[in-house]
Amino acid sequence: MFDINKLIRENVRRLKPYSSARDEFSGDASIFLDANENSFGSPAGNNYHRYPDPHQKKLKEKIGKIKGGLPPAHIFLGNGSDECIDLLFRAFCEPKEDNVIICPPTYGMYKVSAEINDVEVQEAPLDREFQLQIEKIKELIDEHTKLIFLCSPNNPSGNTMYREDIEDLLENFDGLVVMDEAYINFSHFMSYLQDLKNYPNLVILQTFSKAWGMAGLRLGMLFGILPIINILNRIKPPYNVNQATQDLALKALEKIDLVNERIKDIVDEREKLMIELGEFSFVQNVYQSDANFVLVKMRKAAEKYHALVKDGIIVRDRSKVVLCDDCLRITVGTPEENKTLLAALEKM
Repeated sequence: MFDINKLIRENVRRLKPYSSARDEFSGDASIFLDANENSFGSPAGNNYHRYPDPHQKKLKEKIGKIKGGLPPAHIFLGNGSDECIDLLFRAFCEPKEDNVIICPPTYGMYKVSAEINDVEVQEAPLDREFQLQIEKIKELIDEHTKLIFLCSPNNPSGNTMYREDIEDLLENFDGLVVMDEAYINFSHFMSYLQDLKNYPNLVILQTFSKAWGMAGLRLGMLFGILPIINILNRIKPPYNVNQATQDLALKALEKIDLVNERIKDIVDEREKLMIELGEFSFVQNVYQSDANFVLVKMRKAAEKYHALVKDGIIVRDRSKVVLCDDCLRITVGTPEENKTLLAALEKM
């Protein structure tokens, strides 16, 4: 039986959160002399001399509407998804006592955040099809396992995990199942957002860095039940999402038609790129992708990586990652960038 109170660290349960000046005031005002800001303004303009809304209320309301009417109270926003990941460790994992499970190859920050927070990492590698090995995961679960991190579509393989495996974990694990959906917009599979009402132990991560094209702003989204969001709000820095990011994200959310158009363009280019990469004699496998990148197994991958660097083309060498021997991960570029990449590979 899932009980969020059994997961919370005792020191977090006792914590009296910091109360910012903006937390102690509500309503309208014309003169703000409460937060020791520079009342004479900022050379950057745009009211940046004021602290941002610590709870990003306008932004959450807009995101909630786009996400099918999700109440803002079920949304947490972080300084990139990496902050959301780190706060999950801080809230639920006792250092030197608890553990988490990851399924490599996967996004590297799960392990890095665990090590920073002194939390043990248990690894249940994916199978040769880059799918979950459910029985291996279950064998690793013990009374100190607090989080299971799953990336779907997965990074670096690009595939989507089987729904029945995800549901198996959600139904049988008493800790939190963290679904990282950074690349979900490029997939024809549905997000797990609609499943939040069915699984109180489900946490979903999404981002503005990929489909929304706002990687430079660092804005991550976390969705979960109200008690989980409340805990994260208690321990986050008071002004963790700056005003410029909030302003620009609100503007971007008004252009959802443009974003959807670009997603379609990226998916179209991905399918073309997969076909054309598969025609090279040295390419051994182009893995099916539901993301905005493709994983390609090729002979002498490391040599080809360095040759591309000399041509000013940067891809990601994943050859030393488990199950990714001789693999390059290639982000889908513009049509012109993809043509340049293919021309460079043709010379090799």
